[in-house]
Amino acid sequence: MPRFALQVEYHGAPFAGWQRQSEHPSVQQAVEEAIRKLEPDAPGIAAAGRTDAGVHATAQVAHCDLAKEWDPFRLSEALNHHLRPNPVAITACARVADDWHARFSAVERRYLYRLVSRRAPLTHEAGLAWHVRHELSLEPMQAAAEVLVGRHDFTTFRSTMCQATSPVKTLDEASVEAVSLPVGTEFRFRFRARSFLHNQVRSFVGTLERVGSGAWSPGDVAAALEARDRAACGPVAPPQGLYLVGVGYPEGPFG
Repeated sequence: MPRFALQVEYHGAPFAGWQRQSEHPSVQQAVEEAIRKLEPDAPGIAAAGRTDAGVHATAQVAHCDLAKEWDPFRLSEALNHHLRPNPVAITACARVADDWHARFSAVERRYLYRLVSRRAPLTHEAGLAWHVRHELSLEPMQAAAEVLVGRHDFTTFRSTMCQATSPVKTLDEASVEAVSLPVGTEFRFRFRARSFLHNQVRSFVGTLERVGSGAWSPGDVAAALEARDRAACGPVAPPQGLYLVGVGYPEGPFG
């Protein structure tokens, strides 16, 4: 069966996450239902990562096996037609080798977390960023983020429901930048690694926000990391600010 890679963009608010569930709508379900409008007997799809309920993506990657040798552009157009009115879009499609796998062939994942600091409620960005009403200091958050880079036991920043076999991961990037808005400031947290633990990025951001507010110091983050204890973590940031923005492969399927 020909295998196709799909780059998928979605607004996570209506979904209980990427993974198909029996009682709640999921992004996987929406994409699979669109595929089966084209080929009713098509098997299930696999993705590079399982985003949680409310989490967004600009460049999730999945693959599907189809009976027909589709033109990739026509396949993406047909899927986008059947995905409506779901807030899900196929933004790229490519024919790949039969042994290529969206998850197991990936060598890195990239996440962006958006936080907007301002007194007034969010209107246009409601549901697309974490809104905090107090001011945050950039430099302490940047210093604390540097503490997290490298190979560590990230038990502190791992959900108790995480199913990964080991809490040891290598974080290749953790950075924070501030962008001035007409009203308020947007803080953008970027993280890059081969793989992540469950709730790891949101745990990072919730802890870094405590540093920006002055409640924690960068040294407190280092101590929390060293503690290897979930109880030492700061609050977990809400899902609406988190985006899966890229998946890296040795040879990018989309050119």
